[in-house]
Amino acid sequence: MTELAAKLESLPVRSAALDPATLTGSMLDFRDVTGDHLINRLDDFYEWQDRRREHSLWFMGRSTEAGPRRRVTAYDDAGRRMDGINFASQDYLSLSGHPAIKAAAVDAIEEYGVHSAGSPALVGNTSVSLALERRIAEFVGAEHVSLFPTGWAAGYGVVKGLVRPSDHILMDRLSHACLQEGARAATPNIRLFGHNDVADLRAQLESVRSHDTRNGIMIVTEALFSMDSDTPDIAAMQDLAKEFRATLVVDVAHDLGCLGLDGRGHIGLQGMIGKVDLVMGSFSKTFASNGGFVATNHRKVKEYLRYYSSPNTFSNALSPIQAAVVLRAFEIVDSPEGASLRQQTMTNVQLLRGRLSQAGFETYGAPSPIVCVKIGNEGLARLTSRWLQANGLVANLVEFPGVAKGKARLRMQVMSNHTDQDISDAVARVAAAHRYAKAEITEVADASD
Repeated sequence: MTELAAKLESLPVRSAALDPATLTGSMLDFRDVTGDHLINRLDDFYEWQDRRREHSLWFMGRSTEAGPRRRVTAYDDAGRRMDGINFASQDYLSLSGHPAIKAAAVDAIEEYGVHSAGSPALVGNTSVSLALERRIAEFVGAEHVSLFPTGWAAGYGVVKGLVRPSDHILMDRLSHACLQEGARAATPNIRLFGHNDVADLRAQLESVRSHDTRNGIMIVTEALFSMDSDTPDIAAMQDLAKEFRATLVVDVAHDLGCLGLDGRGHIGLQGMIGKVDLVMGSFSKTFASNGGFVATNHRKVKEYLRYYSSPNTFSNALSPIQAAVVLRAFEIVDSPEGASLRQQTMTNVQLLRGRLSQAGFETYGAPSPIVCVKIGNEGLARLTSRWLQANGLVANLVEFPGVAKGKARLRMQVMSNHTDQDISDAVARVAAAHRYAKAEITEVADASD
């Protein structure tokens, strides 16, 4: 038996022959389904998904036994078990298991119970959520903060809450889905500017203002893009917003708390603390909880979002447990311990990127806890991920339409408590998986000729 055949035999589930259809197609193929029965018209999607599941090529919907640890027991959505190193969780400073974070949750249960039991527009806030608003405002240099039940809700809510159908949105073409869906729900007047392209943004602002001086313009970007680990010139975009009477929204979900000596992320690194019109963020990457926020220097924005941003107005407020956890996380982030955790995370990031490069892999963007490894072809990426899953590495596959077609990648997410050995073992597994996958896809191609 060849080495390749032996490795194939070790996979958790393998049919007699790999179905080539499992290596093609994308989620986009099934987004705009048609048919007169809303349930029956999902058949094609489910058949495609289930073929991939049968061949251990469906990598979504996985679960872990004990949360985001550096080593986990995980299961795919067919219940197949995998044990290995975890580079799939978003817990950049490893705060989800921090003793002080767990103690904050327990203390909040004792003091407040487990449920907010109301909207922020009514009586859903507690003293701990108000304290969290003040802490975030201080941290990002804003006067006022609105809390949201999720980061997705904050992104969608700030766009949909402020923009009206006659207004305009100019958005980086790689902006997160929550921002894009908020835009589509708010106005038909959406323009996508080139990724991090300030010159293109200027040209589009000039075009809009040349024929519309009466309506508003929202500029939308991210401080750290999660698929490419790159960042825009925030100061230049804020200058353009001022020049063209526009409002800039910057999503800091992936960098706030984990980047920069003081943890202020790219708005801090670029000297923009307190200078961005609207800062929107999430707690789920660094701050160990669901939830999100919008920070502003204008009380009127906070009040308007409270009553006109549906994800805020018509959702329950953050639970007191979540608010207490995030508040304690901000205290750790903004302390010498937080600085030490950031340094350890960045050390791990540099080690991982360096060793991947030595192994012949290209990584995207600049050093951050998001390390995206270029694979390319979707079929090759799926087979690589199957090898990883079978051989002790949990990492996320990102493919079209999440990224451009032919630019599939592994998204590895680094935590502060990853060890040197974890990183070495992970790189060895990626290299072996990629090697085996290339051989396997060649066999599939030869068999189909």
